[in-house]
Amino acid sequence: MRIFLFLFLSFNLLSDIPVTKNNLPTKKEIRKLADQASIYLHKSNYEKSFASSRLALKYAIAIKDDYLIAKCYNTIGSNYEQFSEFDKAIVYYEKGLDFATKSKNDTVKTYISNNLGNIYFFEKKQYEKGIKYYNKSLEFFEKNKDTSRIVFTKLNITWAYFDIGKFEQGKPYLDYINKHQNKYNESKALVILNMLNGMYYGYIGKNEKANSSFMNAIKIGRETNEKVDLSYSHQEYSKYLLKKRNFEKAYQNLDQYNKITKELNDSEQLKRAYAVGANLEIDEYKRKISKIKAEKQLQFLSLKKSKFIVLLFIFLLFITLLILYILYKSYIFKKKTNTILTLANEELIIAKEKAEEVSHLKTQFVSTITHELRTPLYGIVGLTNLLLDEHKELVNSPYLNSLKFSAKYLLSLINDVLQINKIEDNRIVLEHLSFNMADEINSIQNSLSFMAINHNNTINVIIDPNIPEFIIGDKLRLSQVMINLISNALKFTKDGEVNISVKLIEIVNSSYYIEFEIRDNGIGIAEKDQEKIFDNFVQVDRKEMDYQGTGLGLSIVKRLLDLFGSTISLESKIGEGTTFKFVISFELDTVESLKILNLIEVEMPASKVVNVLVVEDNLINQIVTRKIIEKHSFTCSIVNSGIDALEIVEKEKFDIILMDINMPIMNGFETTKKLRQKGINIPVIALTAFDKEEIVEEALSAGINDIIVKPFEPVKLFQLMNTLMLQNRNKILSN
Repeated sequence: MRIFLFLFLSFNLLSDIPVTKNNLPTKKEIRKLADQASIYLHKSNYEKSFASSRLALKYAIAIKDDYLIAKCYNTIGSNYEQFSEFDKAIVYYEKGLDFATKSKNDTVKTYISNNLGNIYFFEKKQYEKGIKYYNKSLEFFEKNKDTSRIVFTKLNITWAYFDIGKFEQGKPYLDYINKHQNKYNESKALVILNMLNGMYYGYIGKNEKANSSFMNAIKIGRETNEKVDLSYSHQEYSKYLLKKRNFEKAYQNLDQYNKITKELNDSEQLKRAYAVGANLEIDEYKRKISKIKAEKQLQFLSLKKSKFIVLLFIFLLFITLLILYILYKSYIFKKKTNTILTLANEELIIAKEKAEEVSHLKTQFVSTITHELRTPLYGIVGLTNLLLDEHKELVNSPYLNSLKFSAKYLLSLINDVLQINKIEDNRIVLEHLSFNMADEINSIQNSLSFMAINHNNTINVIIDPNIPEFIIGDKLRLSQVMINLISNALKFTKDGEVNISVKLIEIVNSSYYIEFEIRDNGIGIAEKDQEKIFDNFVQVDRKEMDYQGTGLGLSIVKRLLDLFGSTISLESKIGEGTTFKFVISFELDTVESLKILNLIEVEMPASKVVNVLVVEDNLINQIVTRKIIEKHSFTCSIVNSGIDALEIVEKEKFDIILMDINMPIMNGFETTKKLRQKGINIPVIALTAFDKEEIVEEALSAGINDIIVKPFEPVKLFQLMNTLMLQNRNKILSN
């Protein structure tokens, strides 16, 4: 018998059998009773295990709980397995499997499959069937990444292969268990693991290691009082010693095996357990008899109603003939109507095609307009920054600050319109990338600090320390939601506070549910306006102040949260402020987190001179880009076209290329393709006014390494440049 796995799966440390006040206990009390039966089984108290299972099964059937019925049948089958009554065990396991399937509870279904695997492999010698059941269990545990249960299942499979002498087939499973034994230090597993190591070392002739492993198994079994597993360890050690012709020690271990087995199978205790088991079987027969009686009663009632049914059938037949006549008449009418509908449908198809064409033209129009607006905006923002950098006396100039604000406002408007257009066209797909929540929120706070200062507001941030350092989700869309809500709060608050709270509220499997709250003490929103503020282009009554804006921010927030599978709640009172709340789930992936840690951006050595090639046909953009690059102490060369770029890379050596996309004669995609065809692997960053998602596929196929959308933050450009140059340098060194 191989019982250690189902004991692990069945065993939960719970309280004693509940004392119920009513005739029928609660589901929680029945569950405790079923768990207590598993505990008695683990302690080899089969009499009490049978009694508890019988009572729990009776109650579970009464409340029609398929999961608890399956659990009770599993424990009953396990008891019969201990008595070596394997046919009865299989009957009860299969009953449990049926109810587990009905309950749609994969966990208990998997436990029963494992127990069936034990019987079919070790007792029935139906090896293929046994392995099939084991693999079903293993598939479920691997799907749910339940490493501890994977270890125990693979322990069973290893033992199964070793038992029939297929040591090489069992070796990969043994390697996996050895690798994870420190993480899952269960006493039952350690006893059997050492025993299996002893069997394998004995097979390959490493006698010293074999003896050591067997002795470790026996030592741990004695210390932890795992008598069943200790008996198996003595038995297998005896077999090994017999092969080594050490007859005396072999006999001693065999004697220990017999003593422990006798102790476990105390005859008086088994007699009492058999008596309880017999009562349990009587219950099963009674249930069958009750079912038969109920079926007979139903048959009697059915016969009694047969006359009525015959009359009803005749009546229904008459109705059916009448309906058929009506249907025939309807068919003639429908045929005529279908001809008319077909013509109307053809007209609708033509109208639909025209509407799709108009929608496509609208998308193209929005994309083209945003591109054409971003290009001069890049020049305006860049030149404004250069003037402020080169002429510090103009830092407080109201004209330059107004120009910079207007440019950023126009850029925000363009981005909002583009965002709405993409959402309406279903062109947004959430990304799954690792990021640091605290860094992202702090970055948003810093980017909005100027707006807070202008309104004399304070931004307070509270981030739950229980949130993992690295989580996986779409940080770009999250940032868009947070920036819209926080900037909205700052805009409608003066001389006040905006509080940002990020709190972990629930963990389900590997999903971390995080609640975001943005609360201000601004002017508030009237109750009559709270329903409509999430619609496009809606702005509530501005009264005495002009808050500006397109009325798209909250509409974008609502639609982006729909993509996350989340909803936003709003609480507000006039003059007291507004609170927005929403919850998003993120995934935790430690492997990805380690990768992120290994890929943290490293600055290029200060001593290295970085030579940058800028391919740009717009003269103003050339000036702006050159100033940004040279300010960072990089050297910069500029060419006006893709053709010039192909010529200059043949003559000079560059560390990185900044490539405009929309150029005459030869665009950025064609230029990059030709560079790659020539074997030139210099990193290329597309510096473009196009929306990133519109060109990312074509950019990657052309050989472009990454994309920066104009206007951009210089810091992000240099971070990306450093990362790509470092990756390229490491690639060259590895080759």
